[in-house]
Amino acid sequence: MTKKRKVLWSALVVLVIATGGVYWKVKQFAASRLTLSQELIFTLPAGTGRVGLEDLLEQQKVIGSGPWFDLLLKIEPALAKFKAGTYRFQPSMTVREMLALLVSGKEAQFPIRFVEGSRLSEWLQQLRAAPYIKHTLKQDDAGAVEKALNLKNGAEGWFYPDTYSYTANTSDVAILKRAHERMKQIVTPLWEQRKEGLPYADPTAMITMASIVEKETALPAERARVASVFINRLRLGMRLQTDPTVIYGMGDKYKGMLTRSDLETPSPYNTYTISGLPPGPIAMPGKASLEAAAHPDTTDYLYFVADGKGGHTFTTNLASHNRAVDIWRQIEKEKHEK
Repeated sequence: MTKKRKVLWSALVVLVIATGGVYWKVKQFAASRLTLSQELIFTLPAGTGRVGLEDLLEQQKVIGSGPWFDLLLKIEPALAKFKAGTYRFQPSMTVREMLALLVSGKEAQFPIRFVEGSRLSEWLQQLRAAPYIKHTLKQDDAGAVEKALNLKNGAEGWFYPDTYSYTANTSDVAILKRAHERMKQIVTPLWEQRKEGLPYADPTAMITMASIVEKETALPAERARVASVFINRLRLGMRLQTDPTVIYGMGDKYKGMLTRSDLETPSPYNTYTISGLPPGPIAMPGKASLEAAAHPDTTDYLYFVADGKGGHTFTTNLASHNRAVDIWRQIEKEKHEK
């Protein structure tokens, strides 16, 4: 072998060794953990290229600087097919797992929990405060929601309380629409299969009853019994006389305690001064309360009062009710004296 050929072979061997070293370094980089100390919500804007992605990752200290990221995308071009969106990065992720996530387009999911018994106004406040939501409602009130979703029967009560997951830039209206559709899916069969002879003119009336039940008791075993009290009162032409309707009608005027004057002040929702059901729901009822409104117990009860133990005492006449009230007041007095 000539001297010249020996030099060429030597150079080739060095190049192969160097190339193999670089390849090994790139693979090692791909298998390394992200340089994060805690979870990171990372947003990749639309139109971002390889250089832009690398800059963002370095700026947010997801990876360290160096030539390996660019080389990795060149050696494995499938990892460069990333999609715009908002993603959840964990410190336990490798660089390869992070890029695979960006390629998959599986964006971060954010939960928002609407609890049973809450009002639409409270939901709108939650939506306004929740992260990564696109706010499209011009006003935070029932009228704006009714217009946005084209609701004919009002907005209050017509959204199902549950936990909803959403991705970044999901609109407030889109989340409300999902909750509304869910409520319709639950209410429709309950309405169609409701107990015969119930004094409801339409599904909204049934939801109204369910919302009252929701606010009156948190005990599952009591819901159908509470509903029976109000059904019996409606059938006899008695006023419902339920405090939660008064509170709802007072709106922001309610400061945490009802007075006799409040109970005597007329409003469309004050069931101490109006007959029948109020004009609409007073909260978002859960499924158990909806079922109780659709299938109330068959009882002769006309009254109930707290029993001081977390539940209620149910009675059929005013004299018995008054005795139960006296017992409850004594229990409350003893609690305050301790």
